[in-house]
Amino acid sequence: QLVESGGGLVQSGGSLRLSCAAAANIFSAANMAWYRQAPGKQREMVASITTDNTTDYTDTVKGRFTISRDNTKNTMDLQMDSLKPEDTAVYYCHADLMILGEYWGQGTQVTVSS
Repeated sequence: QLVESGGGLVQSGGSLRLSCAAAANIFSAANMAWYRQAPGKQREMVASITTDNTTDYTDTVKGRFTISRDNTKNTMDLQMDSLKPEDTAVYYCHADLMILGEYWGQGTQVTVSS
């Protein structure tokens, strides 16, 4: 139901753009978010965007990452700039439909070399 793309290997200070494509019946009603999980660490929320485009970011990415959604294409993006080695993780797309449930993507690897 959720498919991520755009991960890869980049040098410190570089940029990547992640995309998440969702089924229309999920995307239109969902608050969306990007999570990440680094080796040996718990999964954490990186950025979120509600159905009315209210955004939120974890402190460590504020000013560097930008989340957006396109309700006509049923996609959500995460623009990641000024990447740091500590941003290395598997990034997951998440759709929160509240009482109707939630969906996770399969994850995409982001690796930032120093």
